[in-house]
Amino acid sequence: MIELKNIHWFGMITGAVIVISSFLLRETNFFFFILWFGILVAMLPFAVTTIQKTKIAGNKEEMFLEFTRNLYESVKTGTPISKSIINMKKKEFGVLSKHVQKLANQIAIGIPLKNALQTFATDVNNFTVSRTITLIGQAERAGGNIGEVLEAVARAVRMVDKLKKERKATISTLVVQGYIIFFVFIVIILVMQFYIIPMLSGITSVGGLGIGGIGTPATGGVAPEDISNSFIYLVLIQGFFSGLTIGKLSEGDIKTGLKHSFALMSLSFLVSAVANIIFG
Repeated sequence: MIELKNIHWFGMITGAVIVISSFLLRETNFFFFILWFGILVAMLPFAVTTIQKTKIAGNKEEMFLEFTRNLYESVKTGTPISKSIINMKKKEFGVLSKHVQKLANQIAIGIPLKNALQTFATDVNNFTVSRTITLIGQAERAGGNIGEVLEAVARAVRMVDKLKKERKATISTLVVQGYIIFFVFIVIILVMQFYIIPMLSGITSVGGLGIGGIGTPATGGVAPEDISNSFIYLVLIQGFFSGLTIGKLSEGDIKTGLKHSFALMSLSFLVSAVANIIFG
């Protein structure tokens, strides 16, 4: 679940106001653009938050790999794990620095290592970190060779990080293909909107087939403008769900697809606006 913050509420309220205001211009050519602009404004904070969270999560895992490597090197020299963590208090671990300092402070004042590690995992709020911290805590409590355990943990974390990068590199081609396919879809829709639909409208008008088909509302047919708008709605909806799919395929989390949805819908909105200005 995405935690709603002030920026999210501001975006949703602003977007809702713009969407509601668009209905005041329903009979004008600006209705469609204002409506979808409001929807994009409402989505923007969620897209930005998703990008930030993805970046922070990657940094946490990268710095945690460095933390476990340093901890292993220290324990290997014969220093107890608690003392090793306290000694690393002043080292720089990027986004994890404040959490490592808190962990060292808790151990220094006598809080049991298991409890301190659990607090550390909760504060970091990352699946890979939480799973690894649990293993370290259980190994320390069992009284085994903590050095060997830390070595195995560091190796496992390094392998997970390597696999994620390889997976991302492999999937990146699919992401590019997804964007290309969507762009081709937009081109097809624009050709239908500005060439095929007007042509069919002219044929039905000449042939007297307006009733029940493409024509004018006065003859019982569907106005070409309504069909064109329906196509654009289709493109925007397609962009939203295509983005979610790309996010799921590329990063394994459908929530990360919000940034792709926002990008595809923005692209659709921009291309549609430019096309309507040029050909409309």
